[in-house]
Formats: sequence, structure tokens, C-alpha cells
Amino acid sequence: MKIRLAVLLAGLLSVLAGTLYSYRHDGAGHAPDVVFTTVKGEQIALRELRGHPVLVTFWASDCPSCIEEMPRLAELYRQYAPRGLKLIGVAMHYDPPSRVLSVTSAKTLPYPIALDLQAKHARAFAEVILVPNSFLIDPKGEISMHKLGLLDMQELKARIERMLQEV
Repeated sequence: MKIRLAVLLAGLLSVLAGTLYSYRHDGAGHAPDVVFTTVKGEQIALRELRGHPVLVTFWASDCPSCIEEMPRLAELYRQYAPRGLKLIGVAMHYDPPSRVLSVTSAKTLPYPIALDLQAKHARAFAEVILVPNSFLIDPKGEISMHKLGLLDMQELKARIERMLQEV
């Protein structure tokens, strides 16, 4: 019985490790051709942001890690937007727009926040279900990093710096 339990546990850990690896990897392919609608009603076509590094981060108002990460994302945006970084926060489809607006206002986020009311963007970006979930897109439109969970800001800044030097 103990051996069977140990084998089952090892198998589950193996599946979990494989799943986690798939949520943070490099070279994920071409970014989807999507058009975001922000809470202010602006349209942002991802293809029109080519030539710039772009960070797309999915979040939800009931996600403590997402809320914790927002001030760091705001700081990142303030630091790198003048040099060309584009950052788009995407609220999950199940998040009521009124709550999204409330959080956006309370956190005074300087970057655009998009609503994903039909989950089209979440589906386009590798079936995003869990948050925070972020995608760094290089100036050529390729996803260079995909990360589930809190971002490692030092690693992210190093990647952005490299992209900005290549532009």
C-alpha cells in the first residue's frame, strides 16, 4: 500500500512539474493577433505595437498576487515606457467591470487596462485560466517569455533592456 501511494505521489508530482514548466518557458511562438478594448474605450491592436517590447499581463481583482504585483508593474511601466515598453493589463472575463474600474482607480495604474468580457484574449494567449499570467513579446511579435505567477522583476528588466538595445 505504501509503495502504491509513493508511486501515485511521484506520478502526480511529475505531471505537476511538467505543467508548471509549460507555464514558464521561452520561445512560445508568435503573439496572437488581438485587439484589446481598454476600460476607457480605447482600441489597442497588438500588431500595431510591433517594434516595441510588449508585456501583456492577465489579472483578476480577487487574486492577491495580482494586486501585490500591480505597484511593481506600475513602476516598471514608468521606468521603461519612455524608452518604448508597452504594457497592457487584461482583466479576466469573470471580473465584473465595476470591480476592475475600482481596482484600477484605487491602484492608480498608469498603463492601459483591457476588459476581456468574452475571454477571447485569454483563449488567444494559450488558454489563460490562472492568474497572474504574463507574456513578454519582443519587437518582432514573438512571445519571448511566458510566466504564470509573480514576475521576477530583475529578470524581466534584463530582458526588456536587451530588447530595447536591439531596437
